[in-house]
Amino acid sequence: MLRLFNTLTRKIESFKPIKAGLVKLYVCGPTVYNYVHLGNLRAYIFADLLKRYLEYRDFKVKHAMNITDVDDKTIQESQNQKKTLKEFTDFYLRAFIGDLKSLNIELPEVMPKATEHIQEMVNLVKILIKKGFAYKSGDGSVYFKISELRNYGELAQIAKQNLKPNTEGRLNAQDEYNKEDINDFVLWKAHKRRPIQTETQANADQYKPRVIDGEPAWRSPWGWGRPGWHIECSAMSMKYLGSHFDIHCGGVDLIFPHHTNEIAQSEAATGKKFVNYWLHNAHLIIEGQKMSKSLGNFYTLQDIKSRKLNPLLLRLILLKTHYRQTLDFSFENFEETKAIVIKILNFLIELDFIKNKEKNNIKIERLILDFQNKFEEALDDDLNISAAMAELFNFMNEMNNSIKTLNANQAKKIKEFIFDIDSVLGFIKPIYKEHQAKKTKLLRNKDIKSLLKKREQLRKEKQFSEADKARNQLLEKGIVINDTPKGVQIRIVFQ
Repeated sequence: MLRLFNTLTRKIESFKPIKAGLVKLYVCGPTVYNYVHLGNLRAYIFADLLKRYLEYRDFKVKHAMNITDVDDKTIQESQNQKKTLKEFTDFYLRAFIGDLKSLNIELPEVMPKATEHIQEMVNLVKILIKKGFAYKSGDGSVYFKISELRNYGELAQIAKQNLKPNTEGRLNAQDEYNKEDINDFVLWKAHKRRPIQTETQANADQYKPRVIDGEPAWRSPWGWGRPGWHIECSAMSMKYLGSHFDIHCGGVDLIFPHHTNEIAQSEAATGKKFVNYWLHNAHLIIEGQKMSKSLGNFYTLQDIKSRKLNPLLLRLILLKTHYRQTLDFSFENFEETKAIVIKILNFLIELDFIKNKEKNNIKIERLILDFQNKFEEALDDDLNISAAMAELFNFMNEMNNSIKTLNANQAKKIKEFIFDIDSVLGFIKPIYKEHQAKKTKLLRNKDIKSLLKKREQLRKEKQFSEADKARNQLLEKGIVINDTPKGVQIRIVFQ
């Protein structure tokens, strides 16, 4: 049975979904004002591993991820670039989706934008006001009153008296005015210019944005403004997954205040538990230091691609450290990861070369089942990816001991098993396909075809010195030739 570390209880717990066979999963998405950085990508790789393993275990997963396309940063940067908010955020949303695809991350079933769910947010705020958990301030903003919630801060295990205001750095000076308590958090942010009027309910339900003094604003029962950050996730997650769902993921930096505030406003509104399992991945650092633009170590996938590095190698780098351990990234990681990939590729290619149909005594189905059980046992233990990868290499080593005895049918079954477990890992099959496609393309090259033909003729004529020169020329072009008793094996250099 799958066991996961629940941040809410600080314990590893057996996973049991609310509805048998179905898992409702919510992942905090990006604020689309820039390219996402490697730390963000680690969070999405972790969530992808979790989702893939749940699917591998025959759960149906309903996966939602929010897109924050309105806040101080998106507004400020769109103004700096003299673009509408939608033009600006849509560009970075497309870039984000491109990053997910490059890393072979499965896209969520729903990716709701904040700007398209204002009505749901306003409705949620209205409920909180009605129940006495929120209040309107003098400037038209609405705040959540944390003193009214007995268990506030349970997720972060922090007492109310120890709270630090504006922990996430998303508030400006205006947000601090007229709050009853410095730790109360904003649900609705009034436009910095005083609201034109208090809208009637009929008008408030129209929820169409308007640009006021260069900033987008939506009308509400409290006047013109926009939602606070925290209310977005509660409103959108509950719309698509229900008021009580299974798993909520994100980075440890979101535990407080974002996820803490999500729980507060959601449970205050519904009167029931919001989420059963809270899963958080640890930070990513760069060569022992926090990633920072000022330190010159702030990297995005675009930086990886500019160095001609394969994004799928980055996937493995971000994947192979357990999600609750700090990941120390260095570009040297690519050489280590490349060696891992080459070992796996060589194993698969060796299987492809097996053509014999002779029977043997190797119980391949039993061996596969044994290693499959070990692989699953590792991942059942809070997604212990290191142990799972170790089992993969143990399996390959075991098969390599019998590689000369295996027949083509057994080789096919082994390869199918590797691809089956890669439905969880997500890097082996796409890299293998890329590699084989490159090989096919190279072997269609006229110069390479001519060199291969020339070398074969030289070997027939026993001009071995000249044949070796042709082999070296092929190697320079990325073609590796192995002469075996069963014929010539052609490989390509992995880059």
